[in-house]
Amino acid sequence: MGRRLIEHQLDDIRLLGYSVAGEETVVAAPELNVCFDVGKAPAEILSIDHVLLSHGHMDHAAGLAYYFSQRNFVGNAPGCAVVPEALVAPIKNLLKVWGDLEGHVSPARIVGLKPGDDFEIRRGLIARTFEINHGVPALGFCVVDVRRKLKPEFDTKTGPELVELKKQGIEIEYSVEVPLIAFCGDTAEGSWLELEMVRRAKVLILECTFFEAEHIRRARHGYHLHVRDVARIVNTLENDHIVISHVTRRTGIREAKHALAKVVNESTASRITFLMDGRRSRPHQREQRTQKSAP
Repeated sequence: MGRRLIEHQLDDIRLLGYSVAGEETVVAAPELNVCFDVGKAPAEILSIDHVLLSHGHMDHAAGLAYYFSQRNFVGNAPGCAVVPEALVAPIKNLLKVWGDLEGHVSPARIVGLKPGDDFEIRRGLIARTFEINHGVPALGFCVVDVRRKLKPEFDTKTGPELVELKKQGIEIEYSVEVPLIAFCGDTAEGSWLELEMVRRAKVLILECTFFEAEHIRRARHGYHLHVRDVARIVNTLENDHIVISHVTRRTGIREAKHALAKVVNESTASRITFLMDGRRSRPHQREQRTQKSAP
């Protein structure tokens, strides 16, 4: 049996993921039908319809063609990859090359977005993009629950009265946005830290690649975060949960947790989870390759 993703239940949000810098990063929120980055396309994500790809580095994007191919193989509808706009053409070329090798091109939907764009996952749930700082075309994503509420001035109206107001073109509702998960991909510090949806998302997935004191310059050069950056950042955030990803094999999880604990207070530490510090998903919990009829 191949390796399984690690599972975390963070209040009402379930994550399945695996993230080792330079090797593979993939984080799925199955109940929201999204996967942040694709890694090597593990089996657990093949039934998820939307891949939100932060950037094109191999450890984050290597499994994209396999994801589309396997969905086609098991009869699922084509998946959708939401990607930085500059990557649309290269990804389509990649799928064509694989098509030349396989004898057919796997069906796929590729959507290119710019920072600040919205993509509808389903009614009432969107992925909103934001700019991150990684030195290559890259996007962060925030999954936002958009709720419609009746304006207070119409609280006493009956159902038929509300219908009549709508027929007259009167807007009787307003939107309330609840940021659920913000995924920052690989990034150095940047303007994304000022965004309310990032700062207040229920779950923030934040990379931390470097922990050794002498590696601060390496972090800057590679547009990554050092543990000292994370310590400074997290003390200003309001997230219920902060999930640390992208730790290297050079730094064990126990060592990484110890290094972080030395530079954040106890209250902040209680909100932080290391993605790779958890139990593997049990076989009966793995996402099934749901058979869906192709359109």
